Amino acid sequence: MTMDLTLLVIVIFGTIVTFLPRSAPLMMLSQMEIPSKVIEWLEHIPIAVMTALVVQEVLIPNHEFTYVIGNLRLLAALPTILVALFTRSLLLTVIVAMCSMASLRFFF
Repeated sequence: MTMDLTLLVIVIFGTIVTFLPRSAPLMMLSQMEIPSKVIEWLEHIPIAVMTALVVQEVLIPNHEFTYVIGNLRLLAALPTILVALFTRSLLLTVIVAMCSMASLRFFF
């Protein structure tokens, strides 16, 4: 297998372009003292992003807003949300979500 110089340069520059935007903020912020309010604000970003993704998938399944009973994703989300709230177990939540969606698709 031969690798010409062009491919090697592309791989090297691709690695640099991928690595720098991820590592530069980490290196700069590790030298600074971040205020506690900023850290508190940053802690909310993952749940906000996850909520936006899940709500979009559940309520807009085919690029069309629907909250009717025929929306299987919405029906599967109801027991999943309850399990997530009461158990706080990610594994159990995922299992309930998969089983709910599979059984709804099987029966409907």
